[in-house]
Amino acid sequence: MISERKMDTAAFKQATRVQWDSAAAGWDRHGPEIRAWLRVPTDAMLKMAGISAGQTVLDVAAGAGDQTLDIAERVGAEGAVVATDISEGILTHALGNAARAGHANVRTHPADAEDLGLEDASFDAAVCRLGLMFLPDPLAGLKEIHRVLKPGGRFCGMVFAGPDMNPCLRILMSTAMRHAGLAPRDPFQPGGLVSLGKPGLMDGLMQRAGFRSIATTRMEVAFRLPRTADYLTFIRDSAGPVLQILAPLDEAARAAAWADIAAQLDFYQVEDGWIGPNTLLLTAGRK
Repeated sequence: MISERKMDTAAFKQATRVQWDSAAAGWDRHGPEIRAWLRVPTDAMLKMAGISAGQTVLDVAAGAGDQTLDIAERVGAEGAVVATDISEGILTHALGNAARAGHANVRTHPADAEDLGLEDASFDAAVCRLGLMFLPDPLAGLKEIHRVLKPGGRFCGMVFAGPDMNPCLRILMSTAMRHAGLAPRDPFQPGGLVSLGKPGLMDGLMQRAGFRSIATTRMEVAFRLPRTADYLTFIRDSAGPVLQILAPLDEAARAAAWADIAAQLDFYQVEDGWIGPNTLLLTAGRK
């Protein structure tokens, strides 16, 4: 694991790239569950970013491209979407999914969100769905997004709220850390799942990056699955941060950690299925 005291940014980014290359197939395989979970907040994000027909839109940390398909549909054949991600492996899924959906207006661009390598003032709008919190320097990422937007262009970013509002994430991370023999970490430490969830933090970063007319909307979005085991399958297939923490343990110790996590998450198993609470923050601004 990377030092808690002083982050080695290059090592952190390389680890992030490797973990998402590794998780790419699993994340894509669970696309239908992810789409159902994030359907409503994704629609809200695209509306807050002002995405409309004919625009050229940047999708930062696009992953396997679920939201990319929605953007491509909205901008139409006269518009274009550029999907970026630090993981070139996961972008192959985004491009394949776009091609299968018949969206010829999508192209991919492997890039570090803190150094996009794109022209100034070249996009009408931009979004980032659940990606900004993984950046070691989210302010640098927001400044890059601001740089590549045209004057008046709008951006909306979606992140997880704090750990108290995302108990399943808190259970996953704290239990994994405990079984790995690691001291509890500051949940708002850069690069973590809820690192941008502190109230007012995203607004402040957006302002420092140069955005104006900034507004944040909080949305409660449950992750609904048949059983606790289905959620754990999703996590084990695609949640790199948890897997990274548990990776050094032997097989028996990892099994004990997963059993502990499962026992706690069973709290959310009800008659109608497993319903895991999640709270998201959507922050929008204009260049």
